Amino acid sequence: MENGKVKALGIAPYEGMKSIMLKLAAERDDIALDVYVGDLNQGAEIAQRNFHSDYDVIISRGGTAEMIGKITDLPVIEITLSVYDILRAIKLAENYSNRYAIVGFPSITSSAHLLCDLLQYKIDIFTIHDAEEVQDTVKDLKAKGYRMLLGDMIANTTAKRLGLNAILITSGNESIQNAFDQSVKLSTAFISLKAESRFLSNILQKANNHTVVLNSDGNLFFSTLTADDNPHILEVLKKELPLSLASVEHKFFKNIEGTLYSITSRQIISLQQVYIAYYFTAGHIPVSGSKYGLKYSNRDDIEEQFFNSFYSVVGTTGDIPPGMEQIIQSDFPVMIIGESGTGKKQAAGILYARSSFSHNPFITIDCSLLNDKTWNFITNHYNSPFNDNHNTIYLCNIGSLSAQQQKQLLSIVIDMDLCKRNRVIFSYVSQPNQPCSDTVMEFINLLSCLTIHMKPLRERIEEIPTFTSLYLNDLNVKLAKQIIGFEPEALKRIKGYLWPHNYTQFKRILIELVLMTSAPYICEQDVAAILEKEQENQPVLATPSTHGTIWGELNIKRYLK
Repeated sequence: MENGKVKALGIAPYEGMKSIMLKLAAERDDIALDVYVGDLNQGAEIAQRNFHSDYDVIISRGGTAEMIGKITDLPVIEITLSVYDILRAIKLAENYSNRYAIVGFPSITSSAHLLCDLLQYKIDIFTIHDAEEVQDTVKDLKAKGYRMLLGDMIANTTAKRLGLNAILITSGNESIQNAFDQSVKLSTAFISLKAESRFLSNILQKANNHTVVLNSDGNLFFSTLTADDNPHILEVLKKELPLSLASVEHKFFKNIEGTLYSITSRQIISLQQVYIAYYFTAGHIPVSGSKYGLKYSNRDDIEEQFFNSFYSVVGTTGDIPPGMEQIIQSDFPVMIIGESGTGKKQAAGILYARSSFSHNPFITIDCSLLNDKTWNFITNHYNSPFNDNHNTIYLCNIGSLSAQQQKQLLSIVIDMDLCKRNRVIFSYVSQPNQPCSDTVMEFINLLSCLTIHMKPLRERIEEIPTFTSLYLNDLNVKLAKQIIGFEPEALKRIKGYLWPHNYTQFKRILIELVLMTSAPYICEQDVAAILEKEQENQPVLATPSTHGTIWGELNIKRYLK
C-alpha cells in the first residue's frame, strides 16, 4: 500500500474505460490507480512489463483479466459486465435494420439470455470460450447473413476486421466501482511482496541504460521501459532474438523512427532456461525537413488509419459494386470521384491494401498541400517517387492543381510510363450536380482510368439511423459517455439536412452533439441549434438523386480483412 491507499494497476481494453476508471478512482480515498490501454495479449504484456512496480492488485476485464491471472502472482480483479451494460448496447442497436447477434464469453451471454428472456427480446446469442474461437464464430455468422455483432473488445475488433459492423458492450460505473471495492478488500493479503526483487528492480530503474529481458521463445520476462518509450522497441528486439541466441554477446544499432539505439545483448542462463538481456541507450538523429503534401506509408499504417476512422465504425460504403475485385487486382490506374468528405482517401487505401502492391510503399501526394519546393521535387528530382517502381502512388485532390500543373502532371505520367511501373490512383473533388472538369476527363480517357464514384450522404438518408447508432457507440467508448440515441424529432432533423460536406461534416456534428449532451438521448433543441449554425455556410444543393455512379461505392469493410 502507498499512504494508506491500495496501489492498483488498471488495464482497460479501450480508452473510454480508462477515462471512467481514472475518474472514479479520483473520487475515492482508498485506491491509487495507474491505467493503461490493452486487450488480451497486449494487456497481458503490459501487466508483465510492469510486474517490477510496487502494485498491490491488477484490475482488468473479461479475457484479458483471465490471461493476466496466468502470468502474475498478484491478485487480478475482473470488472464484470452487468445486465444494465448489455441492455444499453441492445438499445443502441435498435435502429439497426439488418440482422445482428450478441457474441461473447459466458459472462456476457448468460446475462444476455436472462435479459432477453425477461424482456422477450428476440436476439440471437452465441457463446465463445476462448480467443481462438472468435475468428471462426464471426466468419460463420457473416456467412449466415449477420451484418452486426454486439460483444466485448475481441468480438468487436474481429467483427470489424472481417467486414461486419459492431457495437462494443461497455462497462458502466457500477461494475467498475464493484471491482474497486473487491481490490481494496483483497489487497491487504499481499502487503509484503518480494522485497529483494523490488530492491534489485529499483537499482535497474535508476541505471542510465534501459534493460529488457526475453526468454528463448521471445516472451517478455523483464523490462524497464515505460509507457512513454517507443512501443516498437520490443518488436525490434524480438526480431534480433535469433542472432542474440547464436552468440554469448551481440552488439548492434537500430534506427527507430528517427532515434538511434545502441543495443547490446547478453545470454543469461538460469535454472536451465536461456534468457537474453538487452541493454541499450538512445540518441536522436538529425532529420531533414519534411516535404509538404508527400507521405510514405505501409500496409499496417493504412489499415490502422482505416480501423481508427469514422468510415470503419459506420461502414459508410454500402453494398459491394459489381467488378470491384477486378478493379483491386488490376494494374490499371483508378480515378476516384466524389464530393468533399465522401471517403475518397479511405477508398484509395483499400485499393492499395488489397492489391498485389501492398508489400511496397503507399505514397500519398496531396495536391492541395503542395508548395513550390515539393512540386519541384516530385517533377524534377532524381529521388522523386515517380522514378521508383512497383509502388502505389495516390495523387489526391488533383483538381486543386493549377491548369498548367495538371497538364504538366498528365504529360509526366504519360512520358514516364508511370502507370506501367506503379499502381496509380487519382482522386478528384467534384461539386454537387456538376460534371468533372475537361482536364480530369482527359486524365480518365488518355490513361484509361477505371472510375469509382463515391455517393454523397444526402443520397443515403434512410441509412442515417444506422450510422448514428454505430457512431454513437464508438463515441460513448472514446468519450466515456452513455448516450442511447436521438429523440425522434431530433433524428428527423438530422435526416432532413442535406449534408453538403458529407460524412466529414456528419462526424463532426455528432461529436459536438455528444460532447454537449448529458442526458441519455440527444434532444431536438441541440440538433436544431447546431444545424442552424451550419446552414449559414451551406451551399445550395439539389434534392437527393440516384444518378452519378459508375461503379457505385466501395465496400471498404468487406475488403479490409
